[in-house]
Amino acid sequence: MKTIIYKIQFYSHWHCGSGLSAGADVDELVVKDKDGMPYVPGKTMKGLIREAVEDYVFLTGGDSAAVDEAFGSEADMTGSAFFSNATLDEHEQKAIVGNGAQKYMYNKVTTTAIGEDGIAKEHSLHSLETVVPCTLTGFVADVPETMVGIIGKSLGLIKRIGLRRSRGLGRCDVKLVEGGES
Repeated sequence: MKTIIYKIQFYSHWHCGSGLSAGADVDELVVKDKDGMPYVPGKTMKGLIREAVEDYVFLTGGDSAAVDEAFGSEADMTGSAFFSNATLDEHEQKAIVGNGAQKYMYNKVTTTAIGEDGIAKEHSLHSLETVVPCTLTGFVADVPETMVGIIGKSLGLIKRIGLRRSRGLGRCDVKLVEGGES
């Protein structure tokens, strides 16, 4: 089994939701760790990477059975691979937290629906917390050797992460940093 390390370079603001709100101020908050720092959950990365791998295998005519070994099948979602959360570099995170600068990692985006008459629709005001563009690192452990190359090549197919991807949020590149022994 191998471990793969990858980097996510965000080019636009992004939002991975926590399911929480800040009352009247923000309708949807991003997921944060105990220090108030943003991350992309491992579960989210597992889904995105699986989708990219399935697309790659389909396009190249590869073996889809190996996908189930790493990611799990529809019947049994427990595959061999473990997906970590993608987080900021440890030194960056310590510097931000040490200076109490977490609040500068976030912006609020407010939108409303406009009717055909050019007037805002009633009850359509919505606010969303987003994270500024940054670089995150994550890893996938216990990857079957047959899947290391496929996952590495598939990462480039992921171009957006998080909520409102079709509206310009979460534009990114995901690249393999290293694949080695676990």
